[in-house]
Amino acid sequence: MADEALFLLLHNEMVSGVYKSAEQGEVVSAAKALEENGRCITKLENMGFRVGQGLIERFTKDTARFKDELDIMKFICKDFWTTVFKKQIDNLRTNHQGIYVLQDNKFRLLTQMSAGKQYLEHASKYLAFTCGLIRGGLSNLGIKSIVTAEVSSMPA
Repeated sequence: MADEALFLLLHNEMVSGVYKSAEQGEVVSAAKALEENGRCITKLENMGFRVGQGLIERFTKDTARFKDELDIMKFICKDFWTTVFKKQIDNLRTNHQGIYVLQDNKFRLLTQMSAGKQYLEHASKYLAFTCGLIRGGLSNLGIKSIVTAEVSSMPA
């Protein structure tokens, strides 16, 4: 329980720190603010990518090779997600053409935020690290991927 709280606090401070360092340079227009937001999200995703690579390396060192892409995705949903977020993915769907949808209805990094619609626009900055985490893990397992996050409503 304590390690989960520490992870949540560290993640929130990491997001806050990246955005505060970006704010120190004065933003003149809305277009520059949008561009700066993109840079912050990229920075957080790159941090997650590196962490994901390291974690997958550690988690799979004593594991047999995976048979196919679906096996890798099942590993990500069960073992990897459980180790990082203390629960399995709620739903894994695929179109069997290389597109996978992982669904977590009570994503821990967003449940701390209010369920109001006004926080929906800020969700992307709290998901960027996790997108990088998955992309880094998949990269180390030999899968080039594009990972995006979508939030239709905040978890309660």
